[in-house]
Amino acid sequence: MRVGLAGVGRIGAGHAATLRGLPEVAEVVLADADPARAREVARALGVRAAGSVDALFAADLDALVIATPTAAHAALVVRAVEAGLPVFVEKPLASDLDGTIQTVAAVARSGVPVQVGFQRRFDPGHLAARDAVRSGRLGWVHTVRSCTLDPVPPPDEYIPTSGGLFRDCSVHDFDGIRFVTGREVVEVTATGANRGAAVFAESGDIDTGSAVLTLDDGTLAVVSNARYNAAGYDVRLEVLGSRDGVVAGLDDRTPLHPADGALHPPGGAFRPAGPPHTGFLERFADAYAAELRAFVEVAAGRAPSPCPPEESLEAFYVAEACEVSRRERRAVAIEEVRR
Repeated sequence: MRVGLAGVGRIGAGHAATLRGLPEVAEVVLADADPARAREVARALGVRAAGSVDALFAADLDALVIATPTAAHAALVVRAVEAGLPVFVEKPLASDLDGTIQTVAAVARSGVPVQVGFQRRFDPGHLAARDAVRSGRLGWVHTVRSCTLDPVPPPDEYIPTSGGLFRDCSVHDFDGIRFVTGREVVEVTATGANRGAAVFAESGDIDTGSAVLTLDDGTLAVVSNARYNAAGYDVRLEVLGSRDGVVAGLDDRTPLHPADGALHPPGGAFRPAGPPHTGFLERFADAYAAELRAFVEVAAGRAPSPCPPEESLEAFYVAEACEVSRRERRAVAIEEVRR
Protein backbone atom coordinates (compact mmCIF):
# COMPACT_ATOMS: atom_id res chain seq x y z
CA MET A 1 0.00 0.00 0.00
CA ARG A 2 1.31 3.47 -0.92
CA VAL A 3 0.19 6.10 1.59
CA GLY A 4 0.52 9.83 1.07
CA LEU A 5 0.84 12.25 3.96
CA ALA A 6 0.08 15.96 3.65
CA GLY A 7 1.60 18.15 6.36
CA VAL A 8 4.83 17.29 8.16
CA GLY A 9 4.67 19.45 11.26
CA ARG A 10 4.93 17.88 14.73
CA ILE A 11 2.08 15.43 14.43
CA GLY A 12 2.56 14.85 10.69
CA ALA A 13 6.20 13.88 11.12
CA GLY A 14 5.16 11.48 13.89
CA HIS A 15 2.50 9.92 11.68
CA ALA A 16 5.04 9.52 8.89
CA ALA A 17 7.36 7.61 11.20
CA THR A 18 4.52 5.34 12.31
CA LEU A 19 3.37 4.65 8.75
CA ARG A 20 6.90 3.83 7.66
CA GLY A 21 7.02 1.07 10.28
CA LEU A 22 3.75 -0.63 9.35
CA PRO A 23 4.27 -3.86 7.37
CA GLU A 24 1.21 -3.20 5.19
CA VAL A 25 2.65 0.12 4.01
CA ALA A 26 5.13 -0.38 1.17
CA GLU A 27 5.81 3.31 0.59
CA VAL A 28 5.17 6.65 2.32
CA VAL A 29 5.12 9.84 0.24
CA LEU A 30 5.25 13.22 2.00
CA ALA A 31 4.21 16.73 0.98
CA ASP A 32 4.06 20.03 2.81
CA ALA A 33 3.38 23.69 2.05
CA ASP A 34 7.10 24.04 2.74
CA PRO A 35 8.75 21.60 0.26
CA ALA A 36 12.11 21.93 2.01
CA ARG A 37 10.57 20.73 5.27
CA ALA A 38 9.00 17.77 3.48
CA ARG A 39 12.36 16.86 1.98
CA GLU A 40 14.07 17.15 5.37
CA VAL A 41 11.56 14.87 7.11
CA ALA A 42 11.61 12.42 4.19
CA ARG A 43 15.40 12.25 4.27
CA ALA A 44 15.41 11.62 8.03
CA LEU A 45 12.88 8.79 7.69
CA GLY A 46 14.14 7.31 4.45
CA VAL A 47 10.89 7.92 2.57
CA ARG A 48 9.97 9.92 -0.53
CA ALA A 49 8.95 13.60 -0.71
CA ALA A 50 6.67 15.02 -3.37
CA GLY A 51 7.36 18.55 -4.49
CA SER A 52 3.81 19.76 -3.79
CA VAL A 53 0.36 18.62 -2.77
CA ASP A 54 -0.55 18.36 -6.46
CA ALA A 55 2.43 16.07 -6.96
CA LEU A 56 1.32 14.05 -3.94
CA PHE A 57 -2.09 13.44 -5.50
CA ALA A 58 -0.35 12.37 -8.72
CA ALA A 59 1.78 9.78 -6.90
CA ASP A 60 -0.58 6.81 -7.49
CA LEU A 61 -1.63 6.66 -3.84
CA ASP A 62 -3.81 4.06 -2.17
CA ALA A 63 -4.70 6.27 0.83
CA LEU A 64 -4.06 9.74 2.24
CA VAL A 65 -3.26 11.01 5.75
CA ILE A 66 -3.95 14.71 6.34
CA ALA A 67 -2.02 16.50 9.10
CA THR A 68 -1.96 20.01 7.66
CA PRO A 69 -3.15 23.14 9.49
CA THR A 70 -6.91 23.09 10.07
CA ALA A 71 -7.79 25.55 7.30
CA ALA A 72 -6.67 23.04 4.65
CA HIS A 73 -8.48 19.97 6.01
CA ALA A 74 -11.86 20.25 4.31
CA ALA A 75 -10.56 20.93 0.78
CA LEU A 76 -8.04 18.10 0.99
CA VAL A 77 -10.62 15.64 2.31
CA VAL A 78 -13.05 16.48 -0.49
CA ARG A 79 -10.32 16.30 -3.13
CA ALA A 80 -9.19 12.91 -1.84
CA VAL A 81 -12.60 11.26 -1.64
CA GLU A 82 -13.52 12.58 -5.09
CA ALA A 83 -10.36 10.81 -6.29
CA GLY A 84 -11.47 7.63 -4.52
CA LEU A 85 -8.75 7.79 -1.83
CA PRO A 86 -9.55 6.62 1.72
CA VAL A 87 -8.62 9.41 4.13
CA PHE A 88 -7.33 9.78 7.66
CA VAL A 89 -7.64 13.42 8.75
CA GLU A 90 -6.63 15.01 12.01
CA LYS A 91 -9.45 16.75 13.83
CA PRO A 92 -11.24 18.95 13.08
CA LEU A 93 -12.77 17.92 9.79
CA ALA A 94 -13.15 21.63 8.93
CA SER A 95 -12.51 24.93 10.64
CA ASP A 96 -16.16 25.86 11.21
CA LEU A 97 -19.57 24.26 11.55
CA ASP A 98 -20.82 25.01 8.03
CA GLY A 99 -17.60 23.68 6.53
CA THR A 100 -17.86 20.54 8.64
CA ILE A 101 -21.43 19.90 7.50
CA GLN A 102 -20.50 20.43 3.85
CA THR A 103 -17.51 18.09 4.15
CA VAL A 104 -19.59 15.39 5.84
CA ALA A 105 -22.07 15.63 2.95
CA ALA A 106 -19.29 15.40 0.34
CA VAL A 107 -17.86 12.31 2.01
CA ALA A 108 -21.29 10.69 2.20
CA ARG A 109 -21.87 11.30 -1.52
CA SER A 110 -18.52 9.76 -2.40
CA GLY A 111 -18.95 6.55 -0.42
CA VAL A 112 -15.20 6.63 0.33
CA PRO A 113 -14.20 5.86 3.95
CA VAL A 114 -12.84 8.71 6.09
CA GLN A 115 -11.43 8.37 9.61
CA VAL A 116 -11.14 11.46 11.82
CA GLY A 117 -8.25 11.54 14.27
CA PHE A 118 -9.81 11.41 17.72
CA GLN A 119 -6.99 9.37 19.23
CA ARG A 120 -8.59 8.94 22.67
CA ARG A 121 -10.80 6.27 21.11
CA PHE A 122 -7.60 4.19 20.97
CA ASP A 123 -6.24 5.07 24.42
CA PRO A 124 -6.17 1.94 26.65
CA GLY A 125 -7.65 3.83 29.61
CA HIS A 126 -10.57 5.25 27.64
CA LEU A 127 -11.22 1.84 26.09
CA ALA A 128 -11.22 0.19 29.52
CA ALA A 129 -13.61 2.85 30.86
CA ARG A 130 -15.90 2.24 27.90
CA ASP A 131 -15.86 -1.49 28.56
CA ALA A 132 -16.70 -0.87 32.23
CA VAL A 133 -19.70 1.23 31.25
CA ARG A 134 -20.94 -1.14 28.55
CA SER A 135 -20.61 -4.22 30.79
CA GLY A 136 -22.85 -2.71 33.46
CA ARG A 137 -20.13 -3.08 36.10
CA LEU A 138 -20.49 0.56 37.15
CA GLY A 139 -24.27 0.38 37.48
CA TRP A 140 -26.01 3.45 36.13
CA VAL A 141 -23.64 6.32 35.46
CA HIS A 142 -24.43 9.57 37.24
CA THR A 143 -21.27 11.67 36.69
CA VAL A 144 -18.46 11.90 34.17
CA ARG A 145 -15.48 14.22 34.67
CA SER A 146 -13.06 14.89 31.83
CA CYS A 147 -10.09 17.24 31.73
CA THR A 148 -7.48 18.37 29.24
CA LEU A 149 -4.89 20.58 30.93
CA ASP A 150 -1.93 21.89 28.95
CA PRO A 151 1.29 22.88 30.77
CA VAL A 152 1.90 25.82 28.42
CA PRO A 153 -0.29 27.45 25.75
CA PRO A 154 0.24 27.02 22.01
CA PRO A 155 2.26 29.65 20.12
CA ASP A 156 0.59 33.08 19.99
CA GLU A 157 0.19 32.90 16.21
CA TYR A 158 -1.88 29.70 16.54
CA ILE A 159 -4.55 31.16 18.82
CA PRO A 160 -6.43 33.41 16.34
CA THR A 161 -6.91 30.51 13.91
CA SER A 162 -7.52 27.73 16.45
CA GLY A 163 -11.30 28.06 16.57
CA GLY A 164 -11.21 28.71 20.32
CA LEU A 165 -10.65 26.51 23.35
CA PHE A 166 -13.91 24.56 23.11
CA ARG A 167 -13.51 23.74 19.40
CA ASP A 168 -9.75 23.18 19.49
CA CYS A 169 -9.18 21.46 22.84
CA SER A 170 -12.43 20.53 24.59
CA VAL A 171 -13.73 18.78 21.48
CA HIS A 172 -11.48 15.83 22.42
CA ASP A 173 -13.24 15.63 25.79
CA PHE A 174 -16.64 15.86 24.12
CA ASP A 175 -15.84 13.02 21.73
CA GLY A 176 -14.31 10.98 24.56
CA ILE A 177 -17.42 11.36 26.70
CA ARG A 178 -19.70 10.32 23.84
CA PHE A 179 -17.43 7.38 22.98
CA VAL A 180 -17.08 6.06 26.53
CA THR A 181 -20.71 6.49 27.65
CA GLY A 182 -22.44 5.73 24.36
CA ARG A 183 -24.78 8.65 25.07
CA GLU A 184 -25.49 11.90 23.26
CA VAL A 185 -25.20 15.41 24.70
CA VAL A 186 -28.49 17.30 24.74
CA GLU A 187 -27.61 20.53 26.57
CA VAL A 188 -24.56 22.48 27.72
CA THR A 189 -23.69 25.31 30.06
CA ALA A 190 -20.21 26.72 29.58
CA THR A 191 -18.03 29.54 30.81
CA GLY A 192 -14.45 30.71 30.48
CA ALA A 193 -11.80 33.03 31.82
CA ASN A 194 -8.62 34.79 30.76
CA ARG A 195 -5.78 35.30 33.21
CA GLY A 196 -2.84 34.58 30.92
CA ALA A 197 -1.51 36.14 27.72
CA ALA A 198 -3.47 38.97 26.14
CA VAL A 199 -3.63 37.13 22.79
CA PHE A 200 -6.52 34.96 24.03
CA ALA A 201 -8.85 37.85 24.83
CA GLU A 202 -7.68 39.75 21.75
CA SER A 203 -8.68 36.73 19.64
CA GLY A 204 -12.06 36.34 21.34
CA ASP A 205 -10.80 33.16 22.98
CA ILE A 206 -10.27 31.97 26.57
CA ASP A 207 -7.34 30.27 28.28
CA THR A 208 -9.47 28.39 30.83
CA GLY A 209 -12.87 26.84 30.27
CA SER A 210 -15.45 24.70 32.02
CA ALA A 211 -18.63 23.11 30.74
CA VAL A 212 -21.42 21.03 32.22
CA LEU A 213 -23.01 18.67 29.71
CA THR A 214 -26.36 16.98 30.19
CA LEU A 215 -26.50 13.62 28.42
CA ASP A 216 -29.64 12.10 26.97
CA ASP A 217 -30.12 9.75 29.93
CA GLY A 218 -29.68 12.47 32.56
CA THR A 219 -26.00 11.80 33.27
CA LEU A 220 -24.01 14.96 34.01
CA ALA A 221 -20.54 15.41 32.52
CA VAL A 222 -18.13 18.09 33.69
CA VAL A 223 -15.34 19.20 31.34
CA SER A 224 -12.35 21.28 32.47
CA ASN A 225 -9.69 22.73 30.16
CA ALA A 226 -6.75 25.04 30.71
CA ARG A 227 -3.74 26.34 28.81
CA TYR A 228 -1.62 27.07 31.91
CA ASN A 229 -1.41 23.89 34.02
CA ALA A 230 2.14 24.28 35.30
CA ALA A 231 2.08 20.92 37.11
CA GLY A 232 2.17 19.17 33.71
CA TYR A 233 0.09 17.78 30.87
CA ASP A 234 -2.96 16.12 32.36
CA VAL A 235 -5.73 14.26 30.53
CA ARG A 236 -8.12 12.18 32.62
CA LEU A 237 -11.64 10.86 32.34
CA GLU A 238 -13.57 9.68 35.42
CA VAL A 239 -16.79 7.69 35.16
CA LEU A 240 -18.78 7.37 38.37
CA GLY A 241 -21.72 5.00 38.71
CA SER A 242 -24.21 3.63 41.21
CA ARG A 243 -22.01 0.55 41.83
CA ASP A 244 -18.44 1.57 41.03
CA GLY A 245 -16.24 4.18 39.43
CA VAL A 246 -13.18 4.15 37.15
CA VAL A 247 -10.67 6.68 35.88
CA ALA A 248 -8.64 6.75 32.67
CA GLY A 249 -5.30 8.56 32.69
CA LEU A 250 -4.41 8.18 36.36
CA ASP A 251 -0.92 6.67 36.52
CA ASP A 252 2.53 7.27 37.95
CA ARG A 253 3.06 10.27 35.67
CA THR A 254 -0.19 12.08 36.45
CA PRO A 255 0.80 15.53 37.80
CA LEU A 256 -1.21 15.42 41.03
CA HIS A 257 0.07 15.88 44.60
CA PRO A 258 -1.96 15.53 47.82
CA ALA A 259 -2.35 18.93 49.48
CA ASP A 260 -2.27 17.40 52.96
CA GLY A 261 1.06 15.62 52.53
CA ALA A 262 -0.52 12.16 52.61
CA LEU A 263 1.96 9.31 52.64
CA HIS A 264 2.02 6.67 49.94
CA PRO A 265 3.63 4.24 50.08
CA PRO A 266 4.00 4.12 53.88
CA GLY A 267 7.05 6.04 54.97
CA GLY A 268 7.42 8.22 51.87
CA ALA A 269 5.73 11.34 50.64
CA PHE A 270 3.48 10.71 47.65
CA ARG A 271 4.93 11.86 44.36
CA PRO A 272 4.47 10.65 40.77
CA ALA A 273 7.15 8.07 40.01
CA GLY A 274 8.13 9.75 36.77
CA PRO A 275 8.02 13.22 35.25
CA PRO A 276 4.69 14.43 33.82
CA HIS A 277 4.06 13.92 30.15
CA THR A 278 5.30 16.87 28.14
CA GLY A 279 2.24 17.00 25.88
CA PHE A 280 -0.22 15.10 23.72
CA LEU A 281 2.35 13.45 21.45
CA GLU A 282 4.00 11.72 24.40
CA ARG A 283 0.86 11.04 26.45
CA PHE A 284 -0.97 9.45 23.50
CA ALA A 285 1.94 7.93 21.58
CA ASP A 286 0.45 4.42 21.70
CA ALA A 287 -3.01 5.69 20.75
CA TYR A 288 -1.68 7.61 17.75
CA ALA A 289 0.06 4.47 16.51
CA ALA A 290 -3.05 2.37 17.09
CA GLU A 291 -5.34 4.70 15.16
CA LEU A 292 -3.05 4.59 12.12
CA ARG A 293 -2.94 0.80 12.27
CA ALA A 294 -6.72 0.90 12.29
CA PHE A 295 -6.72 3.28 9.32
CA VAL A 296 -4.63 0.87 7.26
CA GLU A 297 -7.36 -1.72 7.83
CA VAL A 298 -9.98 0.84 6.77
CA ALA A 299 -8.01 1.79 3.64
CA ALA A 300 -7.61 -1.87 2.73
CA GLY A 301 -11.37 -2.37 2.94
CA ARG A 302 -11.13 -4.78 5.84
CA ALA A 303 -12.84 -2.61 8.49
CA PRO A 304 -15.27 0.30 8.75
CA SER A 305 -14.03 3.69 9.92
CA PRO A 306 -13.79 3.74 13.74
CA CYS A 307 -14.47 7.49 13.72
CA PRO A 308 -16.42 8.56 10.62
CA PRO A 309 -17.08 12.23 9.82
CA GLU A 310 -20.56 12.10 11.33
CA GLU A 311 -18.99 11.41 14.74
CA SER A 312 -16.72 14.40 14.34
CA LEU A 313 -19.73 16.56 13.51
CA GLU A 314 -21.54 15.53 16.71
CA ALA A 315 -18.55 16.54 18.83
CA PHE A 316 -18.33 19.81 16.90
CA TYR A 317 -22.00 20.54 17.66
CA VAL A 318 -21.21 20.26 21.37
CA ALA A 319 -18.24 22.60 21.00
CA GLU A 320 -20.35 25.08 19.05
CA ALA A 321 -23.06 25.00 21.73
CA CYS A 322 -20.44 25.60 24.43
CA GLU A 323 -19.13 28.65 22.58
CA VAL A 324 -22.66 30.07 22.28
CA SER A 325 -23.26 29.35 25.96
CA ARG A 326 -20.06 31.09 26.99
CA ARG A 327 -20.80 34.19 24.94
CA GLU A 328 -24.47 34.46 25.85
CA ARG A 329 -24.15 33.21 29.45
CA ARG A 330 -26.98 30.69 29.26
CA ALA A 331 -27.77 27.02 28.82
CA VAL A 332 -27.83 25.96 25.16
CA ALA A 333 -29.57 22.88 23.75
CA ILE A 334 -27.65 21.04 21.05
CA GLU A 335 -30.71 21.32 18.80
CA GLU A 336 -30.21 25.09 18.76
CA VAL A 337 -26.96 24.74 16.82
CA ARG A 338 -27.76 21.63 14.83
CA ARG A 339 -28.15 22.24 11.09
